Amino acid sequence: MGEKMKDIMKLARIQLALTALFIFFKLIRPSVLASNSPQFFKTILLSLPNFFEAVVGILILTGILLVLNDKLKKKNTFQLNYVYRIAVLLAAAYVTLQEFDVINFRSRKTFDQNDLIFSAIGLVIGYWIIRSVKPRIYSNS
Repeated sequence: MGEKMKDIMKLARIQLALTALFIFFKLIRPSVLASNSPQFFKTILLSLPNFFEAVVGILILTGILLVLNDKLKKKNTFQLNYVYRIAVLLAAAYVTLQEFDVINFRSRKTFDQNDLIFSAIGLVIGYWIIRSVKPRIYSNS
């Protein structure tokens, strides 16, 4: 797997770092919400999971789509720009449909515009990461 998948591993390391940040913010959430911190910080803390979900979703989908694209016969593969865009579109569809309660994996769900804003910011940042890293699967030859 080594050299061929080095960009996929780079995406995985970014996901790991984001997951560590997510866990950190989850751990401090109860104390911040219980304190008399400004409402602005509480709002950010409550909506950050949507941001992380969007970014990590794009990274995961990009990795999956790159592997699937690599498995296609050479003449049927997609250009990398299309792979990146498809990953962003799928992630955007998921986070948007989830926010509007079309897809419901949560027990208690109320619409929050801040969650939608943080999801949108996460989608932009995720796309920026993909465009910066330009991940691909390297051929064996």
